[in-house]
Amino acid sequence: MANQRNPEHFQALVDMGSNGIRFSISDLSPSSARVMPTVYQDRGAISLYDAQYESGKKFPIAQSIIDNVLAALLRFQRICEDYQVRSDRIRVVATEATRNALNSEDFRQQIEKATGWQVEMLAKEDEGRIGAMGVASSFGCIKGLVMDLGGGSIQMTWMTAENGEVKTSPKGSVSFPYGAAAMMRRLDEAGVEGHDALRKEMSANFEKALQDLEIPESLTKMADAEGGWTMYLSGGGFRGWGYILMSMHSISPYPIPIINGFRVPKSSFLPNVEEYSDAETAFRISSRRASQVPAITFLIKALAQSIPSISYIHFAQGGIREGLMFTILPSEIRSQHPLVTATQLHAPQSTSCLLRILEQSIPQGDHIDSSKGPPRTLTSPYFLTSIINLLYAHASFSKDISAAAALRSTTTGLLGNAHGLSHTDRALLALVMCERWGGEVSPTDEQYLSKVQELAGPQASWWAKYIGRAASGIAEVFPAGVVREEQEEGKKNRVEVTVQWTGMEKKAGKEGKEGKEVIDFKICTGLESVEAAIEAWQHGMEKVGKKKNWVGGREGWGIKVMTAIMRP
Repeated sequence: MANQRNPEHFQALVDMGSNGIRFSISDLSPSSARVMPTVYQDRGAISLYDAQYESGKKFPIAQSIIDNVLAALLRFQRICEDYQVRSDRIRVVATEATRNALNSEDFRQQIEKATGWQVEMLAKEDEGRIGAMGVASSFGCIKGLVMDLGGGSIQMTWMTAENGEVKTSPKGSVSFPYGAAAMMRRLDEAGVEGHDALRKEMSANFEKALQDLEIPESLTKMADAEGGWTMYLSGGGFRGWGYILMSMHSISPYPIPIINGFRVPKSSFLPNVEEYSDAETAFRISSRRASQVPAITFLIKALAQSIPSISYIHFAQGGIREGLMFTILPSEIRSQHPLVTATQLHAPQSTSCLLRILEQSIPQGDHIDSSKGPPRTLTSPYFLTSIINLLYAHASFSKDISAAAALRSTTTGLLGNAHGLSHTDRALLALVMCERWGGEVSPTDEQYLSKVQELAGPQASWWAKYIGRAASGIAEVFPAGVVREEQEEGKKNRVEVTVQWTGMEKKAGKEGKEGKEVIDFKICTGLESVEAAIEAWQHGMEKVGKKKNWVGGREGWGIKVMTAIMRP
């Protein structure tokens, strides 16, 4: 199939880092730029940091290494020509390893002579700021501390990012020479007897940085209220550590093999790592990254000593590459929620009308027990909009696999490459869309379904089934995603849903049991042409509330649903 993308919006980037050289072409078309779809990506396993050190001494980058870099750049130049990337939309950016090389100027001149491309050198402060913007691109909302771990250095700052507005420290970021490769060298030079002194040095520098960054009082109060700081970690070293934690997770196998959006509490971030000796066998851990685990472990322990009050740690895919692109996006694009942008391509014609009906399907009014209501994520405008956007995305699949395809859509399907989604978003949307297509999966997918439910939790999983079943009913009534004008405006033909909490009195003769929550679900319409679909919808809502269909079975979690069809 021919590539249907418009090369006019392609952005090519070479990120010459300390541990490797990353090549990418992204599509920044306005309709999808928020999630920065990748057209092409590759990584050259050339460590410009390691190339400068031998036996603890620093040397210029060898000509043989420079020749390898030039060959990789010339290959990428041909690839950019094949993809028809405009020459003014190709950038080559270098960070610390190139900046501090003894022969940096000669290295960059050879690149320009061979390719015609000038190398943009990022200052330490810019490297931290742009890396932080890459982290901002990785989530819908950020409030906390941000750290980016490279091969030669690590940057720290604070950040708030919400509705497209990104704020960081007026000091930019603080940079430390504690990158993954640099730490391996420092530990080797210090010897075991010098580790305590190095740890004290690092902790003191981290503590001083927290003072120098001028953290807003609002963030400090939030950390106090939530039991500690929320931290967002980026960079290859931290991502590698995230994959190791994923392999050690209590949910095994962990169902979402995507590092961006992975979250762990502090208690999981700092396990007894000395007992973990199988780093090289973990998913997405190269032998080189495995060799850096002791250095990264040392760094993490020093970090924990200087910031003892940590609540949760979020891992981000975004770094220099994503930060450079996110920085040039207009605020109206940055303000988009990535889940809405990622699903917008599949939106039906009458999105707003269908969304209104889905919103009506959420129970209104006071709960008898407020703790049993749906999670905030499931009822947020961006999440409900995304459900409607995907309502018909799997319509071409056979009934045998439509539920399974929808279940996998957020990891290896339609949204697998969407940048900026949390694991909570991916898990809950997978459960909703699976139920939208009936919820029945083959034995090969049953384990995956159970692991996603385990990740979401029984209460959130049941609510995802409930909302998915409501969405399925809407799709049955409007199979083309079109709400006609007479259905939208005429009271008689309009489809309305009223849902509220009610109580179910205990049965006569039953002692010791209080009344339980019941969801009273009413469908109101005078449309005779969709009567069969309305009745199927009613049956589906009742079915999801039956104990045998609760998450975990009859002794699991769920709420009874009572239904009725109302005629005008």
